[in-house]
Amino acid sequence: MMLLFKSRIKWIVLLVLMLSTGSLVVHLSITKFSATNLIQYTAVPALSFDLPSTSPGSKRVITARNKKLWGPVKALESLQPYANPRTTYPVPSEKSNGYIYAKVYGGFSKIRSSICDLVTISRLLNATLVIPEIQDSLRSKGISSKFKSFSYLYDEDQFIASLKNDVRIVKTLPENLKAARKRNEFPIFKPKSSATPSFYIKEILPKLKKSKVVGLILADGGCVQSVLPPSMAEFQRLRCRVAFHALQFRQELKVLGRRIVERLQGWDQPYIAYHPGLMRDTLAYHGCAELFQDVHTELIQYRRAQMIKRGVLADKLSVDSHIRRDNGSCPLMPEEVGLLLRAMGYRANTIIYMAGSETFGGQRLLIPLRAMFANLVDSTSFCSKQELTDLIGPEPLLPPNPFKLPPGKSDEQLKEEWKRAGPRPRPLPPPPERPIYQHEKEGWYGWITETDTEPDPSPADLRMQAHKLLWDALDYIVSLEADVFFPGFNNDGSGWPDFSSLVMGQRLYERASSRTFRPDRKTIQEYFKSIRDDMYHPKFNWTISMREHLNNSFGEDGFAWQSLKSKPASFLSHPFPECSCRMPPSAAAAEVPTILIKDEDECPKWMMQNNNQDESSESIVGAASNEDTESEYENETKEAQEDSDASSKSSLTLAINQDDEWDPND
Repeated sequence: MMLLFKSRIKWIVLLVLMLSTGSLVVHLSITKFSATNLIQYTAVPALSFDLPSTSPGSKRVITARNKKLWGPVKALESLQPYANPRTTYPVPSEKSNGYIYAKVYGGFSKIRSSICDLVTISRLLNATLVIPEIQDSLRSKGISSKFKSFSYLYDEDQFIASLKNDVRIVKTLPENLKAARKRNEFPIFKPKSSATPSFYIKEILPKLKKSKVVGLILADGGCVQSVLPPSMAEFQRLRCRVAFHALQFRQELKVLGRRIVERLQGWDQPYIAYHPGLMRDTLAYHGCAELFQDVHTELIQYRRAQMIKRGVLADKLSVDSHIRRDNGSCPLMPEEVGLLLRAMGYRANTIIYMAGSETFGGQRLLIPLRAMFANLVDSTSFCSKQELTDLIGPEPLLPPNPFKLPPGKSDEQLKEEWKRAGPRPRPLPPPPERPIYQHEKEGWYGWITETDTEPDPSPADLRMQAHKLLWDALDYIVSLEADVFFPGFNNDGSGWPDFSSLVMGQRLYERASSRTFRPDRKTIQEYFKSIRDDMYHPKFNWTISMREHLNNSFGEDGFAWQSLKSKPASFLSHPFPECSCRMPPSAAAAEVPTILIKDEDECPKWMMQNNNQDESSESIVGAASNEDTESEYENETKEAQEDSDASSKSSLTLAINQDDEWDPND
């Protein structure tokens, strides 16, 4: 009996082993075949989601576009760029009053605005301008010896040649004046961006005539007020000629920027350029620290304390960031921008190009936006490492990292400290310290937890600041060519020029009808406040109201808002009407309402003739397809309204095409 029982146990064990082996083989087979379906994320392959494939070198064919999402703004089509002089204004005499040299501090936006102001002041004072020094791109910052500070970003020869009829520009001071400059024998001024022309006439011109050389230090993103008297309209047009014609990026930057645009357009889809505006200085100035977490909040508050101490900001250190956000003083968060674009009707496969070399808060803040729009890309998605390396040129090796771990305490030292802890009952000895990792001693974590003083920038930090100028320049080129531009932050009220405002100003100058959002952040936050607890499932009426506000931002309302808020801070953000002219509407467009601008000029006859020739040579492509997309847009809205009547709480996706649902494995 026992033998029979043992025999049965053996057979049961054998059967279990066979089943286990079979199960293991099956699982391994499934793993082998399913592994081919796993997707490893890379930036460019992610862009292929739901997009038509195009072969390299094939001619780009414009697909049908929904004109309500991508089409030009009809009310602004008659505005044309025209920055040529229209009246006689003081021409530089053959005899110059002296030389002006300048040092420009700040990032990409401050540099661009400061150079335009410098040329204007040089013309006003009848002075010879020495090519300004860009402090973030000096040789001492570790950049390639191939470039000087100005030539790191811009084409010097193009700059001089373009302005030869307006201002005398030289690359360096004469040899007999260089030594005196090194000894600081010439008067130096630090003008504010709000300085008036009379300040230069009364204060600087007499000293310029006396010493023949004057130095300017610019750190506010400019050196003369934005809005000049009507009698100085020609000086405003000079600013436009500098910003939009003379300031051309060096050849390598232009080539790579254009290459990125062509690679984006090669997907046969329009794209949106989006600049978050999330920069540490901006967030600190406006008191937006509480919108972030942990170390980021501390970093913002530390920079804010610095600004208060230096007199840059006259405000309290601790403020309610949520109140500031509701007032429109803080940038829109990427999550909010994603919801706005979905409310407008942009599909989930829309290409969004992330501009800007700094996004404070890092990739964590972009997770919600990337979840809504999978094709979120940046310049690194379309450039190889070799292309970027060629752009920055051969750079010298940096000194070795001086970081060293602090010396640890011996057991005897710890025991001695415990004995000196005071009378009994004494606390127990502290537990052994955990290992201190290097990343906690470097960068933010190290100094913010152990000292109140931010360390001086390392050689690597200084070089990275110079590289940021190049990345911003590439993004500037791509943003100008974008089908749609959305600013996360502009018109900030600080008086500093910002990236988005400069892009919006140049898009307005070159192609006034280009689709550029000009949202009122305060109004948008009022809308968001009503759905803050349920942002991803708003009422249909909320979606319609938000869409109406954003659509109005393209036209008269947004145009007036930009003129009221941006122009007083930076003329280049809204260079109208000084740098524009109006083309008479054609017969086909006679019924289209236009945005009227006070004191605008009519375009000269030669521009009208060229425009007529261009119109006759253009062919209309895909007109029927555009009509289909318009009817599709209306049908989507109608269907969404019907669903909203049936349910009091509808999803945001009711306002967009239901085909947006996607499978990441497709």
